[in-house]
Amino acid sequence: MKNKKVIFSDWGLIDYKEAWEKQEALFAATVNLKTEIRNRRASIEGDEYQEYIETPNYLVFCEHPHVYTLGKSGKSEHLLLDEKGLKEKKASYYPINRGGDITYHGPGQIVSYPILDLDNFFTDIHLYLRTLEEAVILTLADYGLAAGRYPGYTGVWFDADNDKARKICALGVRCSRWVTMHGLAFNVNTDLDYFKNIVPCGIDDKDVTSMQRELGRPVDINEVKKNLKQRISVLFDMEIV
Repeated sequence: MKNKKVIFSDWGLIDYKEAWEKQEALFAATVNLKTEIRNRRASIEGDEYQEYIETPNYLVFCEHPHVYTLGKSGKSEHLLLDEKGLKEKKASYYPINRGGDITYHGPGQIVSYPILDLDNFFTDIHLYLRTLEEAVILTLADYGLAAGRYPGYTGVWFDADNDKARKICALGVRCSRWVTMHGLAFNVNTDLDYFKNIVPCGIDDKDVTSMQRELGRPVDINEVKKNLKQRISVLFDMEIV
């Protein structure tokens, strides 16, 4: 039996390190519970194991103060600031344990951390990434913005088939025993100047954009969060609690 219930939290504007530690705690607890269940089953012969224990699922939204994060496959030289430059920009920097290269998080950007046991949904990491992308694509469509994918790259893009290609949402995840953490960064009213201090996602010949830039006006970020949460819940067949 699969647990489709997902505990939703909005952590608001939260320091990146604090959010990372909270994520790690939820992630570790879920992985450890799965290990405990597996070991219990392995210790009982045949079909005698009857105890049913649900693994939990979480969906977190938040925003961060200015911060750059570097994934495991990234290159440190893709950060174009030294310590002095980071201080001047009032930005932090963390090498972290997700996939992908370097990206920026800041106010006006929706960061979503799904901490899901994919055994409750589907065990396909590529489908997982594509489903998160689809949730963002459909959310943008709610505002009349036609976004899509860029073959060979993760994330959500505009005009991916021509030289005006620009990215509005970056993805980077970690998955162990089919439990996920980290997630997506969706530019709503983001200060795009901060992307000039990095090689975003290791791509040096493509632009980065936001909903504000595409629409020519600021957007109600709480409304976008509501729409995005609804899209994620439907695509994953979740029961948000």
